[in-house]
Amino acid sequence: MASAIPKPEYPRPDLDRSERWLSLNGTWDFESIDGAATITVPFAWESEASGIGRSWLASASYRRGIVAPAEWEGSRVFLCFGAVHHRATVSIDGTLIGTHEGGYTSFEFDVTDALRAGVESELTVEVDAPADKRSIPHGKQRSLPRDDYDGVSFAPSSGIWQSAWLEARGRSYVSEVSLRGDSLNAFEVAVTVCGDAAAAASVAVSVVGATQGMELVTDATGRATGILPIDEPRLWSPEDPHLYELEIRVADDRLVATAGLRSFETRGEQLYLNGERFYLKGVLDQGYWPASGITAPDDHALVRDLELARDAGYNLVRKHLKFEEPRWLHWADRLGMLVWAEPASTSRFSAQAAANFEAQIAEMVTRDGNHPSIVIWGLYNEEWGLDWDIPGDRAKAEAAGRAYELLAALDHTRPIVENSGWAHVKTDLVDWHYYDEKPGSWAENVAALASGERHDFPVPLGPAFVVDKSLYADATVPRGGIPLLNSEYGGGFTSLERGWHLRWQTQELRRHDRFAGYVYTELADVEHESAGIVTAERRTKDLGGLDPADANAETVLVLDVVPVQAGTDIALPTGELTLGVRVSHHGRSALSGRIRAAWAAQGEPFGAVERVHEVETAVTAHPFEVTDAAVLSLTVPAASAAVGSATAARLHVWLTDADGAVRARTFLDAGPLEERRS
Repeated sequence: MASAIPKPEYPRPDLDRSERWLSLNGTWDFESIDGAATITVPFAWESEASGIGRSWLASASYRRGIVAPAEWEGSRVFLCFGAVHHRATVSIDGTLIGTHEGGYTSFEFDVTDALRAGVESELTVEVDAPADKRSIPHGKQRSLPRDDYDGVSFAPSSGIWQSAWLEARGRSYVSEVSLRGDSLNAFEVAVTVCGDAAAAASVAVSVVGATQGMELVTDATGRATGILPIDEPRLWSPEDPHLYELEIRVADDRLVATAGLRSFETRGEQLYLNGERFYLKGVLDQGYWPASGITAPDDHALVRDLELARDAGYNLVRKHLKFEEPRWLHWADRLGMLVWAEPASTSRFSAQAAANFEAQIAEMVTRDGNHPSIVIWGLYNEEWGLDWDIPGDRAKAEAAGRAYELLAALDHTRPIVENSGWAHVKTDLVDWHYYDEKPGSWAENVAALASGERHDFPVPLGPAFVVDKSLYADATVPRGGIPLLNSEYGGGFTSLERGWHLRWQTQELRRHDRFAGYVYTELADVEHESAGIVTAERRTKDLGGLDPADANAETVLVLDVVPVQAGTDIALPTGELTLGVRVSHHGRSALSGRIRAAWAAQGEPFGAVERVHEVETAVTAHPFEVTDAAVLSLTVPAASAAVGSATAARLHVWLTDADGAVRARTFLDAGPLEERRS
């Protein structure tokens, strides 16, 4: 019995031609220095899922037979690849079809003249995957010689790692579609036609299931633009991720493109989604899976990751240093998850490396720009590819600024971050990365960044090697008037410690109104990096009693406490505990209710057991304004059936609204403190 085709879904549902296509995923012949074998496409040859599981192959060849269906006679036939790392040379029956360089970008070839409908031909893809990746975009893939950031790198991912397929198109066909819905009442449409009669071609654009439509005529270059008004527009948002399907026809060619009416903008230091104030609660996602590397094992895995992020209270995923496959963006659009998209990085600076990095920018916008889920474009990350030296080298600063300008010229509808986390040259968001496992210094430095008292923060670059990294490359970069947000934080070695830092560090970020949001590191463990809220296999972790959705809720309680250690936030006092509690509320209207607190047994979850010595106080929280501290005074319990030990207990703190519904909750663990060994 033939094995099932892996990842059988049409790879580009956002530009749907699934009426006439043929998957090339599955078993291919594979030849390398190790000899002949078979490989399962589309999985990198380093991965278990590929059936090869071989690292550091510099090159290999793929072969298989392909047949264009007889009913495609008279159509144009395209050979399409989602991504091949790094350099692909494609031949059919020994005749060169074309080459492509760039391991994260899609490419295609018109193979009409190379195939005969109904007749089998041999397709060959020769792949070069250099071990030394420092001057090519490779993101988190490990390089030899190694990158400066090798300690946070993962296994290489070489070869055909996204879907390959054939599809039929008209003799004149739509090659590119740009749909921008940031006006909220119309789509700005740009179409490029190629083929037999690209100039003066009539292009019909219509909304599927509605009466709106228009006719465009291409110019001499095959390009046509227009504005398509939408009657009674329904906006795309996380709460209502409504999508419009637009049918686009030219001659006998047809595709269905998907887009949404959505705006995302900065106004001073604030973010706005569809004209309403927005607070970003993001999680970083590396996009790795244990058996299949940077390729999701199946479509369900893509959906599952987005659902995990949503269920943990996040409204955005920062897809880190990777163009994820279009089906992930397809599902982000449908599930209402916002996306921060960014290209893979190089690691060492040179003019050629910068050019290689910049070559991804136009392809990123062309492939992914129609997705309403993408609300932020990222570029460089922490000066990777710029030798950690923007402030000290004008050429490197110019490279970051040039990347910003290239991207801004292609798409003005989304904020752009040119160098995430470190020294900014030209940016629409001032973001910062800060890892600190000492609660006192974390709180102090976060407060200083929020107040503007300091514009730098400590960054460990190696054992006993810590530098202060500035938010700004030089004095010409504005110190205000741009949204300020964290885009990487977290800490801890065990899952208990990770949950503890997530709870307290997120509270500190919510303490400060000035911040426009945050991005936690990270969604899932990857190889040696055990920083996820779930394991690499996407199993839940014991985070010390924390439900991440509580830390990331619309309304959060902020305790006036500097915790001491994971599992024991404070020493259990004798007599009475006085606690300040603030409310950070990001709803659209004021929230009035009561803050309540009560003791329970150590480790007991909220609502599971009897609570003792309960107290409460009234509070009103206004949107995007942290309240003044409400002071609670609680009698410390003696040993009892409700709290167990007299030396350790958990204090639950929660907020109920006027109807008695719980709107926010957190907890404080009190007990004996362990002495720290030096």
